[in-house]
Amino acid sequence: MTTPVLLDSVTHADLRVAIGYAARFGDAVNECAVFPNEFDDLQREYPILFRKDAAGAFYAVGLLGFDRDENLFLDSAGWQARHVPALRQRGPFLIGTGERDGRQEPMIYIDLESPRISAPDGQAVFLPHGGRAPYLDHIVRVLQVIHDGQRQREAMFAAFAAADLIAPVALDIALDDTTRYTVPGCYTIATDRLAQLDGTALATLNQSGFLRHAFLVASSLSNVGRLIDLKNRRRRAEAGEAVPVTPVAA
Repeated sequence: MTTPVLLDSVTHADLRVAIGYAARFGDAVNECAVFPNEFDDLQREYPILFRKDAAGAFYAVGLLGFDRDENLFLDSAGWQARHVPALRQRGPFLIGTGERDGRQEPMIYIDLESPRISAPDGQAVFLPHGGRAPYLDHIVRVLQVIHDGQRQREAMFAAFAAADLIAPVALDIALDDTTRYTVPGCYTIATDRLAQLDGTALATLNQSGFLRHAFLVASSLSNVGRLIDLKNRRRRAEAGEAVPVTPVAA
């Protein structure tokens, strides 16, 4: 694993970064960690599920596919969705800390070994005469989403746990009569418990700012049906069958 370096407008003045999404950039993944502050956009596209890390702490993921290294939203033209999770948008950039005026502050680092680096047709990171290029302005906004989302995550799951809303979910996916998938180790919002919260519990959850997030997670599970449709269309295409065009609702 390479060590990211601090982004520098002098050292990296001519740096260019390939944009877009492809398997060669690491985008062929069947799930991606996501953050509370992007749930509004995510729930329109992906099932949002909870998982536990090695230490037993919860984190949220957007489900992208059923097989290993399968992203059903990724094709030869790129990522076919209205919102791409922030962790995939950030490319080779990440937030670290550095010293400024004697204080530790968040700063932008870059992985110079990323396959996106130094593409001749890539996006410029800095303007010719200094200053941030529009692409870097976008990356700064994406990294801010990640930075703020990481801080919100622990508080959100603490609020859900206090209201006893987190429950395991068994995702048993049937593509047809003979092909099934089971997605293990997942948790979601227990909608029955959410509906039974009393006024005090609802007010507490609302004041914490996470009541809306609970509803967004619960409603996002309807996107499992969309994943099944995408998977079956891909299977038909791989088998050489005609794939009907499904109109997209506005």
